[in-house]
Amino acid sequence: MAEIIQKDGTWSFDGDALRLTPGRDKNVSLLRKTLGELVVPLGALAGISFEHGKKAGRLRLRLRDGADPLLHATGGRLTEPHDPYQLIVESDRHGVAEYFTDEVRNALLLDEVPSEPVGEYLLPGPAVPLSVSAGDGTASFDGERIRLEWNWKTEDAKAAAGTRTLAVADITAVEWQPAVGLENGHLRFTVRNAPTKAPAKYDPNAVELWGFRKDPLMALVAAAVQARLPHPAQTAATEARPPEPEAPRQAAPAAEDDHDALLRRLRELGELHRTGVLTDEEFTLAKQAILKRM
Repeated sequence: MAEIIQKDGTWSFDGDALRLTPGRDKNVSLLRKTLGELVVPLGALAGISFEHGKKAGRLRLRLRDGADPLLHATGGRLTEPHDPYQLIVESDRHGVAEYFTDEVRNALLLDEVPSEPVGEYLLPGPAVPLSVSAGDGTASFDGERIRLEWNWKTEDAKAAAGTRTLAVADITAVEWQPAVGLENGHLRFTVRNAPTKAPAKYDPNAVELWGFRKDPLMALVAAAVQARLPHPAQTAATEARPPEPEAPRQAAPAAEDDHDALLRRLRELGELHRTGVLTDEEFTLAKQAILKRM
């Protein structure tokens, strides 16, 4: 059992999984506190590193691509204060951090954990129900439906559409973008058969974000929804799969077979005519019908 306890949080490793618990210090981000404790299976890790610093060091976990819906939904845009896979280490605990790093690395080597992307999520995503009020609205998610409600800061054109309720089955993608500089961020849901290129300010399926304290919490809503969408590896495999071959059509009877059958029918008619079963008129009509088909 390896463990490191800091103001920023506590990380422990039992050989099978890492338990990441955020600290209670006032400098710990609201996103990490709201997300709570994470249990990361060893198989979800691609690596671990410890970076020395003059005043403080930093432990970093690197997860395998596709293992965590939070990382996929945020697309690497979580800044350091909000990233749950980083831990600030005080200078007098650097030795413990190095020991912790070695323990995890040795376990990765012994278990021969690959670093390649995974085909399914290995972490469950944030717990639901979940509700976040930030930017120009409130996004709530109960595991099946997303509810978007607007506040007094919402643009009139979007507010006029009223409260939105979206079923997960109708969502094809979710995107979280933080506010950067003068550019506002957003939480946007792409609805099947109803794509939009409208700015989040006017999009009834998006919440606009301005970079305030609670805005990063919208990333948790994005991750909770992402965890219930098809894994990106499955989507890519479906798109890359060649179309199903058409069922072979039943071959039409060969012309030669048709011709032989008609000749046999003519011979049968001739025999019936000779034996008196068919009259001259009946034989003539039947023969003409067969000859037309030939």
